[in-house]
Amino acid sequence: MATATVRSDLGPDWERDGHDWPNRHGSSFVRAAGLRWHVQQIGHGPALLLLHGTGASTHSWRHLAPLLAEHFTVIAPDLPGHGFSETPERARMSLDGMASGLAALLHTLGHRPVVVGGHSAGAAVLARMCLDGGIAPAALVSLNGALLPIGGRAGRWMLPLARLLAASAMVPRLVARFARTQGMVERMIADTGSTLDPQGVELYRRLVCSPGHVAAALTMMAGWRLERLAAELPQLAPRLLLIAGSNDRTIASSDAERVKTMVPGARTVIMPGLGHLAHEERPQDVAGLIVEFARDHGALPPELAAAE
Repeated sequence: MATATVRSDLGPDWERDGHDWPNRHGSSFVRAAGLRWHVQQIGHGPALLLLHGTGASTHSWRHLAPLLAEHFTVIAPDLPGHGFSETPERARMSLDGMASGLAALLHTLGHRPVVVGGHSAGAAVLARMCLDGGIAPAALVSLNGALLPIGGRAGRWMLPLARLLAASAMVPRLVARFARTQGMVERMIADTGSTLDPQGVELYRRLVCSPGHVAAALTMMAGWRLERLAAELPQLAPRLLLIAGSNDRTIASSDAERVKTMVPGARTVIMPGLGHLAHEERPQDVAGLIVEFARDHGALPPELAAAE
């Protein structure tokens, strides 16, 4: 049973905002690496770690995690500063800082995941952890993964803009205020190329209405550096599955094809008509792909043939 945690950074409050949080029965608060983390653990079997992307939280796995829990012990934390996890100092909101913190969290929990899956920036954190030796899974699943630097004109203005916004104490409060405006969160989700059910929209609204959560997402984006990660991707030890939505307006599905050419043995699956939140739109299909990939690479036993 989860115990209450107090956020001093205007983030979501567990008793107020988490009273009906998806998979709440698996929630607990764990102290590791100097932070109090919100972690969900459900299911039985080999350990599988799920990491959400920038601006999301464990709610992103509300449908997928229970499906995977039929085969695995699923561990899903809120990233630092996101959801109900505490926010560290700015330097630890970097890719390297998050990878190190999550490795410490796993050590505290006593888990050594055999399969890891990350959405968007979560996939980059997992790749960094693998390259640094923080984890050694048999398989890594990237869900619309942000594994390559943003190129072109967007790359030249997005990072400076994120730094500017992250430096302002007022911006997160303004974003949180505007998030209460009818239709704003719906437009934000539509801009990713995805369509979510009303529950999914409401959960994102709760997060975006919290200045602390918004501030953490902006700080994370401002400190994001993927050049070294991209250069080291060919050294990834686990087998890599890249799942992408063909309608992703945040990270083009062509990025998955580019990464495939960089990582020996990598495989891509492009899901037609789905956007950046494909794992929330079609969790059953994504779960099937992950379980199949895990079986193919020895992380789960082979499926028993049906009796004739």
